[in-house]
Amino acid sequence: MSSVNYQPRKVLVTGGAGFIGSHFIRYALGQDPNLIIVNLDLLTYAGSLKNLENLPDEKRHVFVKGDICDKLLVEKILHEYNIDTIVHFAAESHVDRSIEGPAPFIQTNVVGTFTLLEAARKAKLSRFHHISTDEVYGSLTPDAPAFTEQSPYAPNSPYSASKASSDHLVRAYYHTYQLPITMSHCSNNYGAYQHPEKFIPTVIRSCLKKQPIPIYGDGSNVRDWIYVEDHSRGIMDILTKGRLGETYHLGGQCEISNLQMAQMICKLMDESCLKLIHFVKDRAGHDWRYAMDISKIYQELNWQPAESLCEGLRETIQFYANAKELEHESH
Repeated sequence: MSSVNYQPRKVLVTGGAGFIGSHFIRYALGQDPNLIIVNLDLLTYAGSLKNLENLPDEKRHVFVKGDICDKLLVEKILHEYNIDTIVHFAAESHVDRSIEGPAPFIQTNVVGTFTLLEAARKAKLSRFHHISTDEVYGSLTPDAPAFTEQSPYAPNSPYSASKASSDHLVRAYYHTYQLPITMSHCSNNYGAYQHPEKFIPTVIRSCLKKQPIPIYGDGSNVRDWIYVEDHSRGIMDILTKGRLGETYHLGGQCEISNLQMAQMICKLMDESCLKLIHFVKDRAGHDWRYAMDISKIYQELNWQPAESLCEGLRETIQFYANAKELEHESH
């Protein structure tokens, strides 16, 4: 199976009220004036209808509140809206929460993905794109080469283990049932509308409120950061031009330690905030380093990140600063 140019027309986006999913919907609607998107989201703590305000041509976006584990609902949506494509974002994704209570991660990430795959298979969908993470590969040592699409899986948290499980199911449905799938693994995303629990919003909020900035361990853990708009563009490139059955890496080519990231945000906002940085007890099973090799998607689809970290952070900081001002005005 291979793909030359695929044009999705009626797309079910799961988890589209979440951070990355909502950005993808905004991007996709803006790119293709004929695209219809049905957005299935349970609106847990990670999703918000505020993320979907002021979409381009809102009449081409239909929101359905519901659970991806609800087999009858998923089948009904595929039939009623004549869906040809699923883009599957919906996932429990907060590592700390997975450590405290892993059960919802197994239910949503494994059972939910299985439910969608079964419905897609029965409906004979034209495309199923699955969003995964770099965390399924485990941790890298300081000098190790970046993860490639051939890197062995070695998940270290209940979250990453549940995502690895869902990846294997997606792969199995391609090889067993010839379901036309593509898959992408992304590095850490940042940008507007990210959940406040996440690292970069936490640092920005702490700077705005002049509160302590918590950093796990000694801050030396390294992450590769991708601007969420670059990620959305990459997904669309894979969906429309990617080879079926293939996995692609979407990374920002921007490795930086957590301490360096916090320091960079402080310097962009208010250098006096540097003194607010303090170290807290390290996370259990904390992976030391992630890095993504993006040479495959660059060579095959000519995709690479466009936003610099500095400029992307400036835009992200501006979003949260404006949100804080609106918060004050409403009180």
